[in-house]
Amino acid sequence: MLVVALCAIAVASPLVALRWPAGLLMHRWRWPLLIWAVLAFQVVVLEVSMPTGLAAVLHVLTYVAAVGFLWMNRRVAGVWIVAAGATLNGIVIALNGGTLPASASAVASAGLDPDDAFANSGVVDNPVLPWLGDVFAWPAPMPLANTFSVGDMLIVAGVFVAAWTGTRRLGQGSGATTDQADTPHHA
Repeated sequence: MLVVALCAIAVASPLVALRWPAGLLMHRWRWPLLIWAVLAFQVVVLEVSMPTGLAAVLHVLTYVAAVGFLWMNRRVAGVWIVAAGATLNGIVIALNGGTLPASASAVASAGLDPDDAFANSGVVDNPVLPWLGDVFAWPAPMPLANTFSVGDMLIVAGVFVAAWTGTRRLGQGSGATTDQADTPHHA
């Protein structure tokens, strides 16, 4: 939930500078329903009780589908950064049986239960590429306390880039780009 909240903040962040994330919001996304379906399916995988093996396979498949969406939209600024983060997370999840390995200290700092049933992130015995797992913590009692990875940081950074690329001043007409809006015109 922490990464989702940070991505929402990233999308809204231009508004603080009285800018509108026009490039991101006005872009004609290819296969937009795919990413919403992936996110909804990931919630189902994480929240609905199912055999751990099935949940792990379905979890990895959500990353494959997400990277497919990102590939279809690779020309959008920031998407390569998001794709790098999602790919890192997806590879590490696949190599660790469907779970992103989390460090025990990060889990403890975030106040999470290390013995939860299937989770997208958890303490794993003998993890593969553990430094790419959830090794950072947004500590409890902070709101949305959770663990996060390098891949998660790349995802949020990519969303910031996408949100700020092509911004426009609030109230500006729809035809000008950021550069056209900010550069004075001389006759």
